[in-house]
Amino acid sequence: MFSEPGAGSDVAGLSSRAIRDGDEWVLNGQKVWTTVAHVAKWGMLIARTDPTAPKHRGMTYFLMDMQAPGVDIRPLRQITGEAEFNEVYLTDHRIPDSMRIGDVGDGWRVALTTLMNERVALGGAIAPRNSGAIGELLDVWRNSETEGSRDALMKLWTQAEAARLTNVRAYQNRTTGTPGPEGSTGKLIFADLNKKIFEMATDLLGPTAMLYDDYSFVIPEGARERDSDPRRRFLRSRANSIEGGTSEIMKNIMGERVLGLPGEPRVDKDLPWKDVPRG
Repeated sequence: MFSEPGAGSDVAGLSSRAIRDGDEWVLNGQKVWTTVAHVAKWGMLIARTDPTAPKHRGMTYFLMDMQAPGVDIRPLRQITGEAEFNEVYLTDHRIPDSMRIGDVGDGWRVALTTLMNERVALGGAIAPRNSGAIGELLDVWRNSETEGSRDALMKLWTQAEAARLTNVRAYQNRTTGTPGPEGSTGKLIFADLNKKIFEMATDLLGPTAMLYDDYSFVIPEGARERDSDPRRRFLRSRANSIEGGTSEIMKNIMGERVLGLPGEPRVDKDLPWKDVPRG
């Protein structure tokens, strides 16, 4: 649980507090966009433990019991009707120090490792050829009998295959202990490609694409989507360039860490968190 109402792309600006009390930490604050928090037993969380340190150096990383006292989970309804994301309110929630991961104040480093793995999971899964979103588009295309769309389909298929092979290379690099930038690049490519795929799918459906009406409020019992209707998938894909790190943030990461370009000016980088203007 990283994002907060006031800390999305700039996660390091988070304000949820963890105050030490003997062998425990007392947490108060609010997290948002937490996937399937309503069915999770355990959660991972970063919280502010030293407001006098610069924002990247005053956080600590914890494992927490999602069903313990002081945790209030509320669903967030999406455009599709589902509520796979949640708000999580922490009120005097106690976490044993034994559930701290890493050193006190070193939560940002641990969080970056977590985010890297999340982005690999979002955009870097190893899949057979013609599976996933591109496979669904192929099914729609076969049923549409629209030969004039073949060129557009092949462009998307080529991009999907290049992305799949990049993911294979990334997996091979990770297994040999030499991870590269593929996590960020894969997530960025996935977000853009997924949108284009389901845009084309709805185009092929023609007027029937407007007939999707299953907006019933559903709280999923897991991370699986309730169906693969291309109309629902079109709506859901709108979030791909936001969740797990926005596409703009992914481009910044690649520019600075892969291409070695100068970073954006960060006037609050060395300021104590408590002195950073907010508001």
